[in-house]
Amino acid sequence: MAKFMEMAAAIEEHVHDGDSVAMEGFTHLIPFAAGHEVIRQAKKRLTLIRMTPDLIYDQMIGMGCAEKIVFSWGGNPGVGSTHRLRDAVENGWPNKLEIEEHSHAAMANAYEAGAANLPFAVLRGYIGVDLPKVNPKIKSVTCPYTGEVLATVPALRPDVGIIHALRADREGNVLLEGIVGCQKEAVLASKRTIVTVEEVVETFGPRSPNAIILPSWTIGAIVVVPGGSHPSYAQGYYKRDNSFYIAWDKISRERDTFLAWMKENVLEKDTTIFAEHAKKLGLA
Repeated sequence: MAKFMEMAAAIEEHVHDGDSVAMEGFTHLIPFAAGHEVIRQAKKRLTLIRMTPDLIYDQMIGMGCAEKIVFSWGGNPGVGSTHRLRDAVENGWPNKLEIEEHSHAAMANAYEAGAANLPFAVLRGYIGVDLPKVNPKIKSVTCPYTGEVLATVPALRPDVGIIHALRADREGNVLLEGIVGCQKEAVLASKRTIVTVEEVVETFGPRSPNAIILPSWTIGAIVVVPGGSHPSYAQGYYKRDNSFYIAWDKISRERDTFLAWMKENVLEKDTTIFAEHAKKLGLA
């Protein structure tokens, strides 16, 4: 059952060294505030799971949190490479990083299999491609009814699932709407969950057709962090900060500039940086 907590306490209680951690959000509602607290608490040896590891995982990898990444695309969207991820893979800095690459479809199906407590996912995919040659976890099974050969991938069952959402009500139910990726599936597949939200409301009121409500019993901790997905966006609250994604390319390209930025903007700050951002936008 969901418990309202402060950020530092939620991360300390739910994220442990050596855990597999899924932090999902597809362009929209990326849980940056939570990722920064993981960095501040210097969590180590994490397996990071995410369909699209972009800036938040670039930061976590560069700060030495990760030993493995399970993903289906990695980069700075619309800009170029994630330089800290590349440095870890190519040069082992700050740690050697193991990679397990999948397709988007395989990741989505693997989360669904984990949510259903199944051992693996079955999908039509990986036909005529080379990824199975470098990822031995991609296998196949023959359908006992039709004889069709189908691809399989292991179910994803993260130790911790972390997402950012728009609103929670006072009973601990959580609302997402707008562009959603596989946040619901990641939460349901995870053993422990943290959801950061923009605000707490009495009622969710009118909702769009694609709205998702996660009931309180699926969530471990809820943390109220206005602006908590910046520089990504939260529909109805603030826009994507495209200028930051562009700036990150230069900040992260060299180790020294990266470390200096992280020290000033993450290690020496707390979630107030996100609250300050929200105030600038008139949201808090």
